[in-house]
Amino acid sequence: MSDFLQDNHITTFHSLGNMMNLEKLEADLRNFTPGRPVALLIPSLFSEVEGHALPNIIEELKGADYVKRIIVSLDKANRDEFNYAKEFFGKLPQDIKILWNDGPRIKSIMRLLEKHEIPTGPQGKGRGAWMAFGFVLSKRDTFAIALHDADIVTYNRQMLARLLFPVVHPGCDFEFSKGYYSRISEKMHGRVTRLLVFPLIQALALLIARNDYIRYLRAFRYPLAGEFAIVNNLVRRCRLPYNWGLEIGVLSEVYRNSSKKRICQVDLADLFDHKHSNLVAGDMKGGLGKMAVDIILMLLSTLASMGHILSREFFNTLSSTYLRTSQEFITKYYHDSLINGLVFDRHAEGVAVETFRECLTHACEQFLDNPFEVQSIPTWNRVVAAIPGIFEKIEAAVEEDNKS
Repeated sequence: MSDFLQDNHITTFHSLGNMMNLEKLEADLRNFTPGRPVALLIPSLFSEVEGHALPNIIEELKGADYVKRIIVSLDKANRDEFNYAKEFFGKLPQDIKILWNDGPRIKSIMRLLEKHEIPTGPQGKGRGAWMAFGFVLSKRDTFAIALHDADIVTYNRQMLARLLFPVVHPGCDFEFSKGYYSRISEKMHGRVTRLLVFPLIQALALLIARNDYIRYLRAFRYPLAGEFAIVNNLVRRCRLPYNWGLEIGVLSEVYRNSSKKRICQVDLADLFDHKHSNLVAGDMKGGLGKMAVDIILMLLSTLASMGHILSREFFNTLSSTYLRTSQEFITKYYHDSLINGLVFDRHAEGVAVETFRECLTHACEQFLDNPFEVQSIPTWNRVVAAIPGIFEKIEAAVEEDNKS
């Protein structure tokens, strides 16, 4: 984006007209990473290995020679599919490890965690990322870890270089870097961000005045972006959500465990696109409906843990405030689309808001029924305290799976 606005909560790295080119960025990273090694984590379903985005991602990553190790946290894969994924990612020149979440060795570790009362939640992106972070920590040779999704259709490796730069450059000293971008084609995308998260955070700001956590969340240009980079020591201290609340949950944990002076966001791309999920009214068990409910529950549980009393009366007011705020946002998006010549369906936007309001009501009821429901996996520091040899077990399992 072409502005240079800075928020007083976090630092923003903009994409300016004279920004470094890729060659200069990567030359700097090659100078810094021998002393500050980096790893890349890619959570992936096997279906994405067979998709359209990953072949281009693989080609781009071949040039990212400053990355020491790439870990693919693979879900929904049988043995043949796991072997296929090893061959598929084996084209990369970096140290490649496939973490086979459906394999017997990782499942054995999951049973060990359950035995020691370490709740990890159901299988999914959050749990897969958490286990992969554990593997990176087990190697004890990584300074920072970047994470991005496997379905980025418009991927180029400048995204990765820009994402890592603030946490690797010794003159920056950031612990956490969050990506942002515009999701636009002939129309605006990012419905969950635009029509749920932004107006919901605005509504919470109206109901809970002068709240530092809410002001912090409002500082992020794209809070649901799946791309971030984080230093090793901060990973150990953060609880990781196991569900679709992963992105909001990570922001919340970073807020708790780091200084805002060491948190930043980075403009990654002028063009960004990945697969689009369906939003179906009344369906809160899949697609964007499930994502919306998980995000709302993560926000509510975080606010409750900070001492805020969340009653039925509060939720009734929140629902009304959210609806009015989101309707005002639709008008703003319409005007923005007009000047940029984008297609804009006001009726479809309104239907989406009504659906998200249903998700909000459902999430609030679920929270009231069980306000103590665990939304996150414990920190790796706690896991190590419960099972001192856990890192060695994870490392051995992954290495054994990845033998030729």
